[in-house]
Amino acid sequence: MERLPPTRRLVHRFVAGERAVDALSVLDTLASQGLVSAVTYLGENVRTAADAARATATYLDLLGQIGERKLRTTPSLKLTHLGLDLDDTLCAANLTRVVELARAVGTWVWIDMESSRYTERTLALYARLRPVHPNLGCVVQAYLRRTPGDVEHLVELGAIVRLCKGAYHEPPALAYPDKRDVDASYARLADRLLAPDAQARGVYPGFATHDERLQRHVLEVAAARGIGRDRFELQMLYGIRHDLHGPLRAAGAPLRVLVPFGEDWYGYFMRRLAERPANLLFLLRQLGRG
Repeated sequence: MERLPPTRRLVHRFVAGERAVDALSVLDTLASQGLVSAVTYLGENVRTAADAARATATYLDLLGQIGERKLRTTPSLKLTHLGLDLDDTLCAANLTRVVELARAVGTWVWIDMESSRYTERTLALYARLRPVHPNLGCVVQAYLRRTPGDVEHLVELGAIVRLCKGAYHEPPALAYPDKRDVDASYARLADRLLAPDAQARGVYPGFATHDERLQRHVLEVAAARGIGRDRFELQMLYGIRHDLHGPLRAAGAPLRVLVPFGEDWYGYFMRRLAERPANLLFLLRQLGRG
């Protein structure tokens, strides 16, 4: 895929590259366009403590560069990349190092959500660390049936929350299988995160979606409730629907672009395509848009 020009272009459209310097170049470009960003070092389910330490060191080095370049960038990481499969204490220690440096730099850290077998452990770790680290945010997935209850707990914490649809293949007993139901769940959860009591508690939501209807819904609800543009944001993946960046910025919408990089880009591609057939169709549509 890297050797052939058509597939190489495909890879570099959606992934900044294999090295941190590649990601930083893209982050600089986004900053020059007036966009804020997030960055994720691709990888998950490491098998050794040394691998978890290397992932942690990569995020620490990134944060050093983010601080030096004065980028408005937030790291976004997976707990299994920091050793959650190995030991909760190890993972928490690695995460704490990243969060503490992020706070010193003046930014926050997102904990990405993984498959449903990690949901409870991820939220439990977040709830434990959030009171000590107010610059720590987490992600919830609209397609999981349990998410409304999880959102209520996060509202109580006054959390930083990213709402995404969810991309992992889950059984119907745990997740809505139909897109229509997922979209309806997303809209309901967006309404909840923008509710007056949630805002009063300090909830800061990020709405990760490339669906124009849902983006409009978020902006309309926020406007109707008098919520300032500094109290929420829209989020999109690097390389997907970049045609929306200009119109959203022109409308004054707060927009963050998530930039992935790393040696594990092939696994990232294949897992995203394998987890749900709809992902492949979505990718082909994006390529068709040019």
